[in-house]
Amino acid sequence: MADGITETVEAKGAETPALSLGSRLKVIAVRLRVPGLIMVPILVFLLSVTLGRYPVSLGELFTLFGAKLGLTDATVSPEVATVILNVRLPRIFAAMLIGAGLALSGAAYQGMFRNPLVSSDILGASAGAGFGAALGIMLSKSVIVTQFLALGFGLVAVLATYMLAGRIRRGDPTLFLVLTGILVGTVFTSLISILKVLADPSDKLPTITFWLMGSLAAVNRQDILILIGPMLVGGIALLVVRWHLNPLSFGEEEAQAMGSETTKMRIIVIGACTLMTASAVAVAGIVGWVGLIIPHVARGLVGPDYGRLLPVSAVIGGVYLLLIDDIARLAGALEIPLGILTALIGAPFFIFLLARTRRAWT
Repeated sequence: MADGITETVEAKGAETPALSLGSRLKVIAVRLRVPGLIMVPILVFLLSVTLGRYPVSLGELFTLFGAKLGLTDATVSPEVATVILNVRLPRIFAAMLIGAGLALSGAAYQGMFRNPLVSSDILGASAGAGFGAALGIMLSKSVIVTQFLALGFGLVAVLATYMLAGRIRRGDPTLFLVLTGILVGTVFTSLISILKVLADPSDKLPTITFWLMGSLAAVNRQDILILIGPMLVGGIALLVVRWHLNPLSFGEEEAQAMGSETTKMRIIVIGACTLMTASAVAVAGIVGWVGLIIPHVARGLVGPDYGRLLPVSAVIGGVYLLLIDDIARLAGALEIPLGILTALIGAPFFIFLLARTRRAWT
């Protein structure tokens, strides 16, 4: 009897197919997701500190921080300290904050609007902030005033979108928000074009044009102070309410049936995303495609659950824009605008994602 049972078990075990190589790789990838999301940003951060026209080694970086913390008596040259503290670190932190903010905004909007083609500038925040910055440059305002004009007009653009959508709404509120956002964005884009036509072609016009293409070349510590507040407020707000995005992604009626306060959640999401997008544009100019493609990459790694999707989107977005910025400052003799690189890399990659997708995105 025992021998018969043993033979049966062995026979069943023999019939069980072994995992294929592809399945084994998927299992390994799943197990490495969390360690990878922790280690990759650290490695890319350290790599970015060492890359540049002025060579800096990891030893010099650790020596500098050790001296600042009182852990060692060794010092580095004043030139190295200036490069690390005043040039590299502000730029690195800005790239990671902006990439994380744009990716968070794009992921949240894609869920709220139930549309995989939605990005962080869908409600006109980027166009409004771009107009504010162009206006500041046109009026010869200081950098800080220009940045606050960009932030203010970005908020104004989204507020106008929300108010207009509320007045003309006839059915699904998310659809009217998208349509109104496109219209408001078009108006502010036209206003930017008017300013470019009126600008001095030898002075103001090149500055406006280069700024609108996106760059972190002039970022300093003051920019980080301007950026970190809105990014933290908006990012924390989205992470706190991220569980409510799951019912919102099923539709208005379904979310209400699940007990979600859809109007309140929509206001929180729009406010947080606008704050992060407008502040990103105010500091770095218009950087496209990050809020569109990064949520798709994160969704492919962790699935559609927004409890995991938003944090992973933030991490990948920060790493992605930091790598793009490294390429921008090292690829040629002149620095390449970020908007050009994100479009060149983002568009083909998005086509690849669409071609490989075989299931619903939600």
